[in-house]
Amino acid sequence: MPRGDLFPDIGPYETGHLPLSAHHVMYWEQVGNPTGAAVLFLHGGPGAGAGAVHRRFFDPHHWRLVIFDQRGAGRSRPLGGLEANTTPDLVADIERLRKHLGIERWLLFGGSWGSTLALAYAQNHPSRVAGLVLRGVFLGRRSEVDWFLHGMQAIFPEAHAAFTHFLPPAERHDLLNSYLARLCDPDPSIHMPAARAWSMYEGSCSTLMPSPDMVSSFAQDRSSLGLARIEAHYFKHELFLPEGGLLAHMDRIAHVPGEIVQGRYDMICPPISAFELTASWPLARLTIIPDAGHSALEPGVRRALVAAVERFRGTF
Repeated sequence: MPRGDLFPDIGPYETGHLPLSAHHVMYWEQVGNPTGAAVLFLHGGPGAGAGAVHRRFFDPHHWRLVIFDQRGAGRSRPLGGLEANTTPDLVADIERLRKHLGIERWLLFGGSWGSTLALAYAQNHPSRVAGLVLRGVFLGRRSEVDWFLHGMQAIFPEAHAAFTHFLPPAERHDLLNSYLARLCDPDPSIHMPAARAWSMYEGSCSTLMPSPDMVSSFAQDRSSLGLARIEAHYFKHELFLPEGGLLAHMDRIAHVPGEIVQGRYDMICPPISAFELTASWPLARLTIIPDAGHSALEPGVRRALVAAVERFRGTF
């Protein structure tokens, strides 16, 4: 699809690998203006990893963009690693990266699971957050996980049938645990087909109009394994969120401004979550894109995200 409304392709001016523990090493990169205002990109999933296109939401002449792959995702090691992989671990990783790079405060930019993690980090470190730009809000509630596993059948019955029928009939009564058992099997002949089935289900439901390119990108072995295994792991453990969930702690960031961009027909993360988040956040502005689904790369969504980032220009 044409993406002329995004900024041009640009490579990082610095990359690195940050040891996190005995089990994980984080990949990170910096892009744009080394002396500019800092912004942190938080990818979705959990487990999806970041890509080159994500650099293009930010004016490289103004922003000092930091991108990293979360534990078990993308270029971080080990791929699909679940040990010591929880939301508190990821929040601590972000703070460790901030200190490593010598950044005082930054803007957070995250979509889908990235919005969840952005809120979790902000609630734990509000003094370090200048603002948030969120897309396709996911609050990690049981109702949202149940919608993903079962509810989307009402809108995408054929995609859900493929997702369900990948499993033998005896395993279909418990989709999450059946998939998780296969995804965690050490045998690639077992975990890779399950990963592709899970990821293609998500990719098939992510755009307003069918996008074979989107589904194909979700089906790649490296991206599908990180996404499916880590996503199922987090779903199994209630996303490792605090008691009461994220909405119960919005008072911690009531003073922090936010921009929320939401596709009206987002079937992965329906708009009700964005609406409820906005209602609990005095300084948040919600923009509903009338002709979009979940993907950040749908035309109306990406234009709104670029505009939202630009509204923070010069504010810190």
